[in-house]
Amino acid sequence: MTRLVLTVFCFVAVLAVVCSAGTPDQNKALIGKFVEIGNSRDLDRLPEVVVDDFERHCQATPGLVIDTLDKFRKFMEADVKVCPDSQVEVQQMVAEDDRVAIWATYTGTQTGVMGPFPPSGKTMVLDFGAIFRLEDGKIAELWVVWDNMAALTQLGHFPPKAAK
Repeated sequence: MTRLVLTVFCFVAVLAVVCSAGTPDQNKALIGKFVEIGNSRDLDRLPEVVVDDFERHCQATPGLVIDTLDKFRKFMEADVKVCPDSQVEVQQMVAEDDRVAIWATYTGTQTGVMGPFPPSGKTMVLDFGAIFRLEDGKIAELWVVWDNMAALTQLGHFPPKAAK
């Protein structure tokens, strides 16, 4: 009898994990909503799609730790100050289990200070890739990559100007 109870328990546990993940179409719709929230600057809606203990991983921004929804919102607000007209357009999206991957284009004009770089007034069109991990119908984790040299070159910050 104990073996039967253990087998049923394991089956129910696996079923709970499988059922907690949305369908691929539901997961893609969630990421679409996330992109829409960012593009519309309606950041008050982020809690609809992002968990409180959200984590962002990005090799292009070393030293920047984002491990809460609040820190992520501040990051997005800072990005809007740098490129107020920025928009993300998803080119491709693939979903499987609790992951959604996108290839997208970020377009924005740098009118604000970006780290050590003064406003350039130039527009960048930058492709990037991202993988989202979903948990209970929300985004729990994000891995994102892009080419910093391509961004800095388009904005006129690379190659660096010679010292006078």
